[in-house]
Amino acid sequence: MLKVRLMGTKNDIKWFGKILWKHPKVEVTEFSELYPNKGTKKYYRVYVEVKKSSVIEK
Repeated sequence: MLKVRLMGTKNDIKWFGKILWKHPKVEVTEFSELYPNKGTKKYYRVYVEVKKSSVIEK
């Protein structure tokens, strides 16, 4: 299992979150709410827990 912090604009985080959720080799077990970064109104962060998916490729 990995714990990952994503930082960027709201749109960037949503875009990459969709990629993570749809990727067949990755299982997202937790995706936190958006937290604003201190000192800026443009950038945010989320915390994500992922692990290897148990899907078998052919």
